[in-house]
Amino acid sequence: MDVVVVETTQLGDRSYLVHDGTVALVVDPQRDTDRVETAARSAGVAITHVAETHLHNDYLTGGLVLARDHTARYLVNAADSVAFEREPVAPGQAFKVGRLSVKPVATPGHTHTHLAYVVSDPDPGAGLRQAVFSGGSLLYGSVGRTDLLGPEDTAGLAHDQYASVRRLVAEAAPDAVLYPTHGFGSFCSIGPASRIPASTIGEQTATNHALTDPDEDHFVRHLLANITAYPSYYAHMSPLNSVGPGPAGLDVPESVEAAELERRLEDGEWVVDLRNRVAFAASHLRGSVAFEYGTGSSFTSYLGWVLPWNQPLTLLGAHDDVEKAIRDLSRIGIDSPDAAVGDDPGALAPGTSLVQYPITDWTGLLRARTPGDTVLDVRRTEEYAVSHVQGAVNVPLHELLLRMAQLPDVRTWVHCTSGYRAGVAASLLHRDGRDVVLIDAAFREASGAGVELASAAPA
Repeated sequence: MDVVVVETTQLGDRSYLVHDGTVALVVDPQRDTDRVETAARSAGVAITHVAETHLHNDYLTGGLVLARDHTARYLVNAADSVAFEREPVAPGQAFKVGRLSVKPVATPGHTHTHLAYVVSDPDPGAGLRQAVFSGGSLLYGSVGRTDLLGPEDTAGLAHDQYASVRRLVAEAAPDAVLYPTHGFGSFCSIGPASRIPASTIGEQTATNHALTDPDEDHFVRHLLANITAYPSYYAHMSPLNSVGPGPAGLDVPESVEAAELERRLEDGEWVVDLRNRVAFAASHLRGSVAFEYGTGSSFTSYLGWVLPWNQPLTLLGAHDDVEKAIRDLSRIGIDSPDAAVGDDPGALAPGTSLVQYPITDWTGLLRARTPGDTVLDVRRTEEYAVSHVQGAVNVPLHELLLRMAQLPDVRTWVHCTSGYRAGVAASLLHRDGRDVVLIDAAFREASGAGVELASAAPA
């Protein structure tokens, strides 16, 4: 047995191609299925089975399209209510993929109908004898979050997670390699998730708090205490997955003409500049906003979280960035955005004025801040609670559009952890006509620069 990992760092997820050298099972494919197909061609195997561990809340699946394109069996829990034809599977209902044996295991917790798959290879010469595909159940260091179905289900699902991970490890050998879908930066994980690249069932049994905590009620309290905000677009993912997403459109459209781009900016449509935040601050089209594109950045999650859902969107940037951004956004159901392609925003809409706002570091804040200014911290509330600039106001980035009217109309110094979220926030504030300064510096450097820090008062 061999397992090929298909990484989606932008969302913190993994998909898998597991095969016996001839035929393959794909687990939890993302919507841009060409990556999995490339992996299958490289391995010289045919995709005969596609399996979902659950109806995903953080991305649109490519499972239905992939299965249809390859005439593969599409395996979805029989208990899931879906609007498409699938092969319903149930816990304990084992099946074969070539010489590999696949056993679905009931692992409710992340969802009520969650499944994990234990894959075994009977070949005594196989390098990998057993693998566990755990989806959003057992992760490296923790488990999948249990609050995505609503507050009335959260505690019960947390108790389910405690039982499910024990059921799962009992089904597998200690040396079985663990392959979770979430836990690599995904907002679907919760608690002390580890950043390790690989692990086994035995290692997790010895170190994962979900398996080492002997007190179920204590585990549940700890899990619930660590629940944090998650992207608003999650609300749309599971319903769309239950209907069955179509293929992703990944082509770059023809560039929007200058007059039309100018109209969109004038009318207040969302025009997203993909350049880095420093270049944007120095010169950008009036009315545009900055969502810096970069490999490994949080572009997809934050754009889908911050901007209103299902409104017209125009991407502005170099062809390569626009092409990659279209792919990334397709994974969360933002399909076929328009684009104005080019490196020079001014040339794309010559009738729209170019504007700018200042950038500084922590030393600049100390030197130029006046008593009437506001320091705006756009990190999440739990980050702010640990440590923050003395006197800073906390409005998490994902709440900024809804709460902007609450902020005083004074010069506002914006920061976050690294500068990425602050870059987005500064652009939104500037679009709203605010006097804004972007602090493009790491928060960990603030104290060393002489900035006074505080922590939130205990509740």
